[in-house]
Amino acid sequence: MDESVRWRTRDCSIHLRAFHSEAATVRTCSDAQRRREFARMSSVAATQFLPVVATASAVKNYLVVSVHDVAPSTQATAEKIISEVARRGIRVCSLLVVPDYHHQGLAMKDRQFVSWLHDLEAQRHEIVIHGYFHERPACTTETLRDKFITQFYTQSEGEFYDMDYDEAFRRIKTARDEFSAAGLKPRGFVAPAWLLSAEAERAARDAELEYTTRLRSVSDLQSGENFAARSVVYSVRNKWRRATSLAWNAALARCLKPSALLRLSIHPPDYSCPAIWRQIVDLISAMHGVRTPTTYQDWIAEQRSMADRGA
Repeated sequence: MDESVRWRTRDCSIHLRAFHSEAATVRTCSDAQRRREFARMSSVAATQFLPVVATASAVKNYLVVSVHDVAPSTQATAEKIISEVARRGIRVCSLLVVPDYHHQGLAMKDRQFVSWLHDLEAQRHEIVIHGYFHERPACTTETLRDKFITQFYTQSEGEFYDMDYDEAFRRIKTARDEFSAAGLKPRGFVAPAWLLSAEAERAARDAELEYTTRLRSVSDLQSGENFAARSVVYSVRNKWRRATSLAWNAALARCLKPSALLRLSIHPPDYSCPAIWRQIVDLISAMHGVRTPTTYQDWIAEQRSMADRGA
């Protein structure tokens, strides 16, 4: 490993461990102490994006903004998010659309919703299949680790976490066929909470999807190549999660400064949390003119093109 990369990695790990430790300490404080400490952490977090813009190149470095959990019931908020980021220079997003969000009904049967997606696709936004139900019922045979991942890390939404091949293939293929019948052209599949079993990944490949993503990577399902690319994402379920997200993502953004691809994942509830949304806007603003906004499908196509030119 190059020495400069080694030191950047070391510094990044130190920063992130420090924020983890600090957030854990805050959770043990009294309510009054916790409020004061969260205010301090949030204030620190608000200033951490300023150095991010240094030394980056818009020619080589990219930014993918993805909007998750897009469905008829979240359309109004998703529209606001897309409009807000467009005002700040993000003209294309990867839109992660759930076929039947929490069993609320088939998204592709909603004509107005499908028409809206067509309009967005025509504007070069990307439509991505995002699970099927975005829901995973609790299992009685789960280990403690499984419970932590599926009920604490994500709130019973890790649909493809431990799904077998046959069921995963059935759901992914059904979603692909429903989207295609509606005239949409999804190229990628992203599992809810990025929790994707090896069998489910194989199913996505066999269902002829071209790529998938996880929290820390983007995978070309055709070539089998994996690209390290950590996503910035927020948890807003309660106060301590929001405060920890602000501190963590401020540190993470600094550590990801040298990365060729920066990923920013936005969920509809993020828009309703002023401090969270302000930090998202600050990060996007810091990237203006520094990174080239793109979609996952276009970024994957660019990597394949570069590989072909280098062959």
